[in-house]
Amino acid sequence: MHEDFERCYRAVQAKDARFDGWFVIAVLTTRIYCRPSCPVRPPFARNVRFLPTAAAAQQEGFRACKRCRPDASPGSPEWNIRGDVVARAMRLIADGTVDREGVTGLSARLGYTPRQLQRLLRAEVSAGPLALARAQRMQTARVLIETTDLPFGEVAFAAGFSSIRQFNDTVRLVCDSTPTALRKRAASRSGSAESGAAVHHAGPAAISLRLPARTPFAYEGVFGHLAAGAVPGCEEVRNGAYRRTLRLSSGSGLVTLTPALDHVRCLLVLDDFRDLAAATARCRRLLDLDADPDAVVEALSGDPALAPVVANAPGQRIPRTVDEAELAIRAVLAQQVSTKAARTHAGRLVAAYGQPVHDAAGGLTHTFPSVEQLSQIDPPIWPSPGRVGARSARSSVALLTGGSAWTPVATGRRRAASCWPCRGWALGRPRSLRCAAWVTPTHFLPVISVSGWPPDNWACPNNDAHFPSEAPGGDPGGHMPHNICGPRSSTR
Repeated sequence: MHEDFERCYRAVQAKDARFDGWFVIAVLTTRIYCRPSCPVRPPFARNVRFLPTAAAAQQEGFRACKRCRPDASPGSPEWNIRGDVVARAMRLIADGTVDREGVTGLSARLGYTPRQLQRLLRAEVSAGPLALARAQRMQTARVLIETTDLPFGEVAFAAGFSSIRQFNDTVRLVCDSTPTALRKRAASRSGSAESGAAVHHAGPAAISLRLPARTPFAYEGVFGHLAAGAVPGCEEVRNGAYRRTLRLSSGSGLVTLTPALDHVRCLLVLDDFRDLAAATARCRRLLDLDADPDAVVEALSGDPALAPVVANAPGQRIPRTVDEAELAIRAVLAQQVSTKAARTHAGRLVAAYGQPVHDAAGGLTHTFPSVEQLSQIDPPIWPSPGRVGARSARSSVALLTGGSAWTPVATGRRRAASCWPCRGWALGRPRSLRCAAWVTPTHFLPVISVSGWPPDNWACPNNDAHFPSEAPGGDPGGHMPHNICGPRSSTR
């Protein structure tokens, strides 16, 4: 969208908040970038450029506006609805993959070389994976600076910076300020340092965040859905707030999400602040906060049956997930039983194999078990429902782990005949998974229930050389079939 100058400039003149997150305005005279709804007087058209992300603006030397805070605006809804490699990369970067595994790890997860991935990201969002990760680190650091009393050294490493010097230089470059000045300014705005303050001490600490949402925001539907499917010990709804445990890379966490008209109040209790960015991104994805409600209304209003429903309750969101593997396992358990029975089966798994957590409120006891933990369970003690059977359920979990880490991704990219499951395999509830999980080619496979394992023609080669350079059907990009993965993307 940022390439349509006239449309973008009209949005800036109207100060239209609906475009926040779609692009940023880089002002050439002041070297500052803003969100479209910035309250200051719009700059002249000859003095502006439109860039797709805050990372692209920072990479070109622009500083964030202190008035509108463009780095804190909602994200682009594109990354939640697209299934191409750029969208998948953006979701993984938001989840902290670059900080944990580097660019090499990110590209390996996507089945591309680092050079290919760099080229694709720069072509689409005008910034590479390192620049995007740095922008996210800066956003995390700013939250910790302004809402906690952590020493700046701990803030730097919790946000993912490799050194205090790198942290200080980035803060000066992006914010045109020092960490000390940012904290003083935040304290003066709130009157004290308690606006979501987390007292510095050893062990878990709480931090309160305001997660903005595009309006209208009909939160009743998504929170009602989460309440209906809450797994005992892992999730609960209390006093109008949704609470659950999180399994994160550096420890566990608890989150309490309380809805409002235009935002969600998020209270996080984390074992390690390094997980703050990933936990925040997962909460936004769970509640579909980056969705574009106007686009949804426009698309659904053309249907005679849906038009009155949309008109009566605009701003509906699609409940997603904080962990795609968890969603897949719960979908397998719920294939042939009621929602209540599926909750009971999942609750038994959580109580038996989840990691214990401490909850001061007393309602949450364990995190949801990982795929690796569940794959070790003996079939006789798997709490599987009726006709699904222990072997089917365990085989589905084995399929989640895959023959190798990249095999499902390579399957989706290449669409090679030797990688497709044999006859007798049935997709289980693909629509619910594709709506709620991260939309990637890996997610039609985990919901398969099987009668035998492994299939004879399931290929797990060790390199791309085993795949044809051109997928069947004449698609050199190797995209998924339309009926499984939606419309093709132009990003190759």
